[in-house]
Amino acid sequence: MKSSGVFVRYDLKDSVVSDPLSFRHLTNDPVLYPVMDAVINGDLQSLEKAVFNALQTKEPREVVYRGLLKGMKIVSNLWEEGVYYLPQTLNASDTMLRGIEMCEKAMGAKVKRRGVVITHTVEGDIHDLGQKLVNAFLRSSGFQVIDLGKDVPVNEVIAAVKDCKPLLLCGTALMTMTLNALERTARGLLEEGIKVPFACGGSGVNVNYVNSFPLGIYGREAHIPAHIASDCLSGLNWQQIAEKYNDTHGVLK
Repeated sequence: MKSSGVFVRYDLKDSVVSDPLSFRHLTNDPVLYPVMDAVINGDLQSLEKAVFNALQTKEPREVVYRGLLKGMKIVSNLWEEGVYYLPQTLNASDTMLRGIEMCEKAMGAKVKRRGVVITHTVEGDIHDLGQKLVNAFLRSSGFQVIDLGKDVPVNEVIAAVKDCKPLLLCGTALMTMTLNALERTARGLLEEGIKVPFACGGSGVNVNYVNSFPLGIYGREAHIPAHIASDCLSGLNWQQIAEKYNDTHGVLK
C-alpha cells in the first residue's frame, strides 16, 4: 500500500493533512504512534509533548528508531510519490531533529548513526534548498549529516573529507556557471588519494557532465543520495555505484 493511499490531499492549501488514524497500521504502540504522527505532519508542538511522554516509559534509542526515524521514512516515501513537496518535507525534518535532540539529552549521548555523509552547495552557489532536502532524506535513513553549508570553497570541501572520512560526499549546484566546482573537487580528492563516492545533483547538473570526471555519481532527485549512501555501506566502490546510477540517469534500477 502506498503511503499516499492514506492521505487526503488539499493541493496548494496549507499542507497535505492526514486522517488521525491514517498511520495506525504502521505501529500498534500507542506511545510511539503520536511521535510518528507529529513528524509526518511537521507538528513541532505535538512532537515535543509526544516525545516527552514516550521518554517516560521508553528508552531514548527506541523513541528515535521506532518513532522519529520511522515517521521520517514515511515522509521520504510521500516525497517520492509526489504527495509531499519541499515545505512539508523540510518541516518534517526539522520536527524530527528536535525530537532527536530531546532523546540525546535524555540519554546524555549522541544517537549512533549508520555512517557519516558530508553535504554542501558548491562554491559560487547560494541556492541550498536542494541540499537541505538531501540532508532530510539522509537523516531519515539514519545517516549522520555534516552540512558544510552553501558557497563552500573547493579546498574546504576537500579538507572536510580528509578530516571526517565520510562514506559519501554530496555536492549540489543550481547554476551551470558553478558546475566546475564539482569537477575540481573530484579531481582534488583524487590528487589526495581519496576515492570517496561523490553524489552530484541539482538543476544545473546532468548525467553527461557527472560522467566526465572521476568519483561522480549522478543523483537526479534529492532522495537518491540516501540510497547511494546505503550502497556505500554495502561495500560498493565508486565505479560500481556509478554504473548503477549513471547509466540509468539517476533512477534506481
